[in-house]
Amino acid sequence: MLKKIMHKLNKDSLSIIVAVVAIVIVGVLVFGGSNPTVNKVLSSLNLGMSSEAIAKKSIEHLNKNVLQNGQTAVLVNYSQESGLVKMTIKIGESSYDSYATKDGKLLFPQALQIGQSSSDQVAADQNQAGEPVNVKPADLKKADKPMLDVYVVSRCPFGLQIQRAVAEAARSIPAITASIKIRYIGSVAGNTITAMHGEAEAKENLRQICIREEQQSKYWPYVDCQMKTANSEGTCATSTGINMTKLNACIADTARGVAYAQDDFTLGAKFNVQGSPTLILNEQQISEFDFGGRSAETMKKLICEASTTAPEFCSTKLSEAQAATSFSTTYSTEGSGASGSVAVNSDLTNCAPAQ
Repeated sequence: MLKKIMHKLNKDSLSIIVAVVAIVIVGVLVFGGSNPTVNKVLSSLNLGMSSEAIAKKSIEHLNKNVLQNGQTAVLVNYSQESGLVKMTIKIGESSYDSYATKDGKLLFPQALQIGQSSSDQVAADQNQAGEPVNVKPADLKKADKPMLDVYVVSRCPFGLQIQRAVAEAARSIPAITASIKIRYIGSVAGNTITAMHGEAEAKENLRQICIREEQQSKYWPYVDCQMKTANSEGTCATSTGINMTKLNACIADTARGVAYAQDDFTLGAKFNVQGSPTLILNEQQISEFDFGGRSAETMKKLICEASTTAPEFCSTKLSEAQAATSFSTTYSTEGSGASGSVAVNSDLTNCAPAQ
């Protein structure tokens, strides 16, 4: 009898011990990832890459394949947040919050917080993109021939928003285009340009650059069409009269298309351009939010405020409505003009790399 009782106790005790160990292991896997020490233990047990390893891999990728012109990314710290590895990265004097998946395969330079308004997000993106952005009208550098360089990528919703604001200003005041130039963000690898959102965006960036440089009168009509439909290779090229032979030759000739793009990338690196959009006015980085936001009136105001002598068109009143983000058939979604606005490719919700 005693032997049977002891045997039962041992069997029950073993079951309890197994259950406790299982609970501990689950707890470590679920909650332990935020602890670097636990991460190292998990890594040694081959239970997946640690947060530290993923963060270091991300930094290595940025320094090897993305950053140019002497720029170097430095890992400040890392943790886990919302099922991702969160990293604080410093490039030059600027710090950025970036994210990576736990398998170490996808890197997100930026993230859009669900529940945050688009205006708050674009302001946060702009503040994160570069050096001081609190330049007031009285502090602007003035020039006889002011120049506003607007850096974007063609599939960033906020890049499209600022292009739409400039396009509206150009439509109302054609003369303003002499003082505003859209430039593009990216890099060149093996005579091929790269972009934040992958190959499709890189190709569209190059297409717009070639049109800008070699068919200048067609640039804004083409961009205006492309921002509505995203149909860059079909309807827009045809409806705006693009010379496709000339465009294709520019794209294929690295001494033309890629060289034009590299000029944009080199100048952007000079001003530490990181986010889309970034505005450089008379070689001074500014924030459009200090002057009224992303509207046609703001684009005009920037040129007028930065001019030694105000141009005649400064007395022309333009729309103060904030331009629509992403692809849209209408200029703005504000007020009564919002009716009929249709977003295209609405999955492009931020300026992080596409999944």
